[in-house]
Amino acid sequence: MINVAVVGASGYTGVELVRILANHPHVKLSCLTSRQHAGKHFSEVFPSIAGCCDLVCDPVDVDLIAEKSDFVFTALPHKTAMEVVPRFLAAGKKVVDLSADYRLRDAEVYQQWYQEHTSPQLLADAVYGLPELFHAGIKCASLVANPGCYPTGSSLALIPLLEQGLIDPETIIIDSKSGTSGAGRAAKEGSLFCEVNEGFKAYGVASHRHTPEIEQTLSAVHGGAVTVSFTPHLLPVNRGILSTCYAKLENPVSAKELLQQYAGRYADAPFVRIMPEGALPNVAFVKGSNYCDIGIVCDERTGRVIVVSAIDNLVKGASGQAVQNMNLMLGLDETAGLMIPPVFP
Repeated sequence: MINVAVVGASGYTGVELVRILANHPHVKLSCLTSRQHAGKHFSEVFPSIAGCCDLVCDPVDVDLIAEKSDFVFTALPHKTAMEVVPRFLAAGKKVVDLSADYRLRDAEVYQQWYQEHTSPQLLADAVYGLPELFHAGIKCASLVANPGCYPTGSSLALIPLLEQGLIDPETIIIDSKSGTSGAGRAAKEGSLFCEVNEGFKAYGVASHRHTPEIEQTLSAVHGGAVTVSFTPHLLPVNRGILSTCYAKLENPVSAKELLQQYAGRYADAPFVRIMPEGALPNVAFVKGSNYCDIGIVCDERTGRVIVVSAIDNLVKGASGQAVQNMNLMLGLDETAGLMIPPVFP
């Protein structure tokens, strides 16, 4: 058994990590940290975990965590993560970081969208943790930067089109809708029930922090700079991200042909499900799972392709993908602990 620590276990992604890892066949949860709940049993704070994990929450003490664990997940806010990740690496631990601190390879771009970076020397070594694109690199990595939720859904939707040169990269528009858990567990006025319920709004228009991450991934696939128009929206649901991606086709092609290409591209990707022609994804059908569902429509009238993807933002968009990355880094079966069917209804 591999001893695993979750640093920052009391946020939504941290609790989701605990839920998944509690049933993982090859790991043992050995350390959970929470500044707010240090000294309390995790199951006391989160009764849903009772009987699955009864560890006492530790404070964030890097030496103690390193002593207790072989592998570390850092589910901490941006900037806080970069304060501890270098120390875990120095202690010989492999790390999956769920913050944005190591996703962007250019420190100047990171500082433009976030804040000053205190360990930019690690950016070149961090592997971006999208297994469907960087599988080989993840297997050899000591530090994996787990992707953001919006970039995961939208990138998986667009990668095959860019790889095959089927679309004009200057015409990409990404329209995404997320459940409220994407805003994190901290109390915020905009996430209150009465503020969200029966409402639907755009936010971060032309300024969302996931924009450079999406562009970085798509540019790597295209082999040149890609600029996108990305607009996120807030859905009055707990979980899920639906991304509708539009682009101009370079040449006429049918949805049937594209679906065949997608099926071939993701044949070895166990968590990408390509929907049959005429069917489109629904966030309800991926809830609680590590799946990404993808559907395609070709609009002959406008010459555009429309690709729709659905993920659970806390699983494939965060903690499930983090476990998928851990599996690859440790030489385990990529699907270990993750073959959880979606919850329905």
